[in-house]
Amino acid sequence: MEREFDVILWGATGFTGQLVAEYLFRQYGIDGDLSWAIAGRNRDKLAQVAEQAAGNQADQIPVIVADTTDSEAIDSMVQRTRVVCTTVGPYALYGTVVVEACAKHGTHCCDLTGEVQWMVKTIEQFNSAAEASGAKIVHTCGFDSIPSDMGVFYLQKQMQEKFGEAAGEVKYRVADTVGGVSGGTVASMMNMMEEAREDPSIVDILSDPYSLNPQNMPRGEDVQDQAGATYDKDFMQWTGPFVMAGINTRVVRRSNALKDYQYGQDFRYSEAMLMGNGPSGYMKAAMLAGMSGLMMLAAAFSPTRSLLQRVVPEPGEGPSRDMIENGYFHIELIGKSHSDDGKVLKAKVSGVGDPGYGATSKMLAESAVCLAKDDLPGGGGVLTPSVAMGDKLLGRLQTNGGMTFETA
Repeated sequence: MEREFDVILWGATGFTGQLVAEYLFRQYGIDGDLSWAIAGRNRDKLAQVAEQAAGNQADQIPVIVADTTDSEAIDSMVQRTRVVCTTVGPYALYGTVVVEACAKHGTHCCDLTGEVQWMVKTIEQFNSAAEASGAKIVHTCGFDSIPSDMGVFYLQKQMQEKFGEAAGEVKYRVADTVGGVSGGTVASMMNMMEEAREDPSIVDILSDPYSLNPQNMPRGEDVQDQAGATYDKDFMQWTGPFVMAGINTRVVRRSNALKDYQYGQDFRYSEAMLMGNGPSGYMKAAMLAGMSGLMMLAAAFSPTRSLLQRVVPEPGEGPSRDMIENGYFHIELIGKSHSDDGKVLKAKVSGVGDPGYGATSKMLAESAVCLAKDDLPGGGGVLTPSVAMGDKLLGRLQTNGGMTFETA
């Protein structure tokens, strides 16, 4: 696929987009093997992003002006690049026109969406076109859901090497994380709740553990994501609900289905947060469950949602620079084989930088570069990170992205 650019960063003026631009310049420069440009709807703001990322070399970063309301401009932009790397959310409001154009023209696309209801729509509407054109449309290329999807991918590879079979059950537990909240993430959640209010069928999509699986294919045994305090004997700790489980678990299950059930048709997967043992661990888990429930309840109703919007960050806002650089996350996984309870493997996934922004900007950038430059297996479609990029992305995340994957 001969194109003018390897990667166009769409939405470079947003909070996360700026971080991705800075990373691309820092890691790949502007006169090396990777040709890239920044794009958005405001030329002056794009120039500011270029200056912040590249200083006195800012004028060497190509700038493309386009608006999501102008489908012809989006169509033209998409045809100039091998990959569109987009940070423009809420994706249910602004992402469809980009995905449609990419699927049509055989251009790969990666994003940061965690909007399950929108992902279902892109699968229904554009998967066939992407398969025909060869475009790899890869959602959830940030903290949701790369540590989950690639963590399970890594653990399953190690299970095969050590035991010669897949893990029939994998537990993903967040051991420690330090980071802030972005207005863009909150805006996406609020929009998702507003859509659910207007269309009750979305509630069914959000509550379905297999909502991202291909239609008319086998479903597994998983049920609703954890909502309360639960003691986990494998980790010997109390656990509480993990806010991103509703996205990540569905992505991992889609990966399994798209891989012809390499993990097994009865594969089970869950996510939660480790809160410690004893009475204090239980209290922390119970408090987390209560706070999570109240937050979801407040976001579900229009009056309380309006109040919530007044106290959370606005779109374009996010954590401090110090938090972005000094945040981190540590994940622990346990995989158990289908055939023998004695075959158990533990793994750890860690990352440097605020999970949602410092680390996420690296994950997204490396996903885009991987799609543009690496020889990848399989064809097009609406895919998951592990299905689309597999070992190539795993290598990039460890070499460049500040992440570690290791068996415990």
